[in-house]
Amino acid sequence: MKSRPEITVSSVDLDRLYSLLDSLPKNSIAGLDDLEEELSRAKIVKPKDMPPNVVTMNSTVQFVIESTNKEFELTLVYPQNMNADGKTISILAPVGSALLGLSIGDSIEWPKPGGGTLNVKITAVTYQPERSGDYQL
Repeated sequence: MKSRPEITVSSVDLDRLYSLLDSLPKNSIAGLDDLEEELSRAKIVKPKDMPPNVVTMNSTVQFVIESTNKEFELTLVYPQNMNADGKTISILAPVGSALLGLSIGDSIEWPKPGGGTLNVKITAVTYQPERSGDYQL
């Protein structure tokens, strides 16, 4: 696997994500180890210090799956905030985990549950709570 780009995560998101991970049975969801690994290597900042071009929890992000050139615009959410309108993606979904902490222009190679990898590239962060002054404390 290629080296992964630096990621930035807010201290509030980090605490909430670790609480979520601790609440889940071990090996209950494919990719949890990958998400934990990403969190362990992240640069942690206070919400008010979050750069405006970074994907945080509850951000709406435009990205492309490079192997298919298929473009998406989804909001990265906690599992309990998923909705049926197709406009959200859970942090526990493989692509959701890949998005967290990336900046506009970053690409990441991420494992797929059935094997293989996918390449995700961030093209825009159309909404970021921290940029809008919503620090979700």
